[in-house]
Amino acid sequence: MKQTILVTGGTGFIGSHTTVELQQAGYDVVIVDNLSNSNAEVVDGIEQITGIRPAFEQVDCCDKQALEAVFAKYKNINGIIHFAASKAVGESVEKPLLYYRNNTVSLLNLLELMPVYGVKGFIFSSSCTVYGQPSKENLPVTEDAPIQEACSPYGNTKQINEEIIRDYIHSGVNIKSVILRYFNPIGAHPSALIGELPNGVPNNLIPFVTQTAMGIRNELKIFGNDYDTPDGTCIRDYIYVVDLAKAHVKAMQRVLDMDTEPIEYFNVGTGRGVSTYEVVDKFEKATGVKVNWSYAARREGDIEKVWANPDKANNVLGWKAESELEEALSTAWKWQLKLREKGVM
Repeated sequence: MKQTILVTGGTGFIGSHTTVELQQAGYDVVIVDNLSNSNAEVVDGIEQITGIRPAFEQVDCCDKQALEAVFAKYKNINGIIHFAASKAVGESVEKPLLYYRNNTVSLLNLLELMPVYGVKGFIFSSSCTVYGQPSKENLPVTEDAPIQEACSPYGNTKQINEEIIRDYIHSGVNIKSVILRYFNPIGAHPSALIGELPNGVPNNLIPFVTQTAMGIRNELKIFGNDYDTPDGTCIRDYIYVVDLAKAHVKAMQRVLDMDTEPIEYFNVGTGRGVSTYEVVDKFEKATGVKVNWSYAARREGDIEKVWANPDKANNVLGWKAESELEEALSTAWKWQLKLREKGVM
């Protein structure tokens, strides 16, 4: 009998790609999403890719009664992958209470319902933001690097949620969890049937790059060119979203089918640090399309430089990032072209 996975935020960017990989790995998927930053048509794209339509429930995970109705309807849920969260660093600085409410209450509701309905496995979508700005001796970042004071309310919600999961499992509840601390997901499915589609002005770099290249945005601002990096712009570890999605499948197999520790942590990145300037340059070279951009002042909450040491994920989880940056950037542009073709933007 197939195992069933509940994917919260499953019509979002990472959630939709993970749903595809779960289905292709033989899992049944139930998506829960309130569509606050996504579109129900994403389910159609998933079905076109895999030939299987995932179950979809438009529910806010902060609404415990509505969420429990999902557990009652789909009684054979084996595991949960929890993506549903507000995720823009800048917005979190402006609206901290929104972030604390959305990102913690949704987690508490899921954790409380899991033992009631016999759900054993929990994969949490965490972030390298928990490391803050690592010291030089902690770059590239391993899972043993110190957790730093968060640079934004968004980052703090990730830290708090990790602690909630840890404390809940320590209490003796019959749950196993893998916490995936991932770096900067980019790109789109090679089919261009699903990709990143933020509502309004993008907060993430790549959709802003592609929308500027398309002429939807007048200009891309690179925030800060006076950082202590080779070209003065921030350095990040950009991971292709399909590679990242596959890490979630490995993590779910681990918590459901293997005899492992009750809670484990893995960095999910490429191990390569790339500057914001380099990303724009590589996008132009990969696509042949010029981007109108200029430098702007630093943005509050941004970290100067961080990239992963993915050895633990490679060796223990059995996962590795396989795609080159140029390939990921090309898929992002292909997705943007598809959106224009469909008249979306």
